[in-house]
Amino acid sequence: MRLTQGTFSFLPDLTDEQIKKQIEYAMSQKWAINIEFTEDPHPRNNFWELWGLPLFDIKDAATVMYELNSCRQQNSNKYVKVNAFDNARGVESCVLSFIVNRPSFEPGFELVRTEDVGRNQKYCFRSYATEKPEGSRY
Repeated sequence: MRLTQGTFSFLPDLTDEQIKKQIEYAMSQKWAINIEFTEDPHPRNNFWELWGLPLFDIKDAATVMYELNSCRQQNSNKYVKVNAFDNARGVESCVLSFIVNRPSFEPGFELVRTEDVGRNQKYCFRSYATEKPEGSRY
C-alpha cells in the first residue's frame, strides 16, 4: 500500500532535483518552509514532529535541502514531508505539503467498525503502524 497524502501523492516519488525546484518555487512566493516527520501517517494526524525550527528567512534552497537530508538520515524509516506556509493574509496558511521520504514498508490502514446507539454503525481508520509502540513501528 502506498500512502497518498498531500501534493504530488499520486505521482512517483520526487527526485532531489524536483524537490529542490518545488522549494525554490515556494521561496519565490515568499512562503516559509518547514520539515516534519512521523511514524503515524493517519490523515487526521496533524501533529507531525517538527525538524528543527521553521525556515522563515532562508533565501537559499540548498540550505533547506541540507536540513531535509539531515532529517532523512536520522529518520530514514519514517515519513518526512516538506510544508510551505503563506502569511500574506496575516495567518500562516499551509499552501504546499508533500512527502519526501517513506519507510521501506508501508503497512496501511485498517477499517474499524463499532456499534453505536440504535445499532448504528460507526467507521474509522486506524493505521496498522500504531499496533506497535512508538519508536518500533517500522
